[in-house]
Amino acid sequence: MNSRLKNDSTDFLFKAILSLETEEECYRFFEDLCTSSELKAMSQRMVVAKMLSDKKIYNDIEKETGASTATISRVKRALYDNDTYGYSLVLEKLSGEEL
Repeated sequence: MNSRLKNDSTDFLFKAILSLETEEECYRFFEDLCTSSELKAMSQRMVVAKMLSDKKIYNDIEKETGASTATISRVKRALYDNDTYGYSLVLEKLSGEEL
């Protein structure tokens, strides 16, 4: 875990997110919490992570998502070279889910 992120405010945010029960609740909360650009960026990173885990190549990912090669590289590092394995954890839980 990244100790730079760990604090009472972040704990409170994560508890709020974990309290959501439906996609509709998520849409309502995140629309209030984030700008549409922030939410689109996070969504794009999740799609990039899924595509990387499905062994898609950079060019295909770039074409399909509009993500820059810098973003794809960053997600790839987090997916495979990071000790938190957050993307892997979530993708495993979503195994079988389609985009």
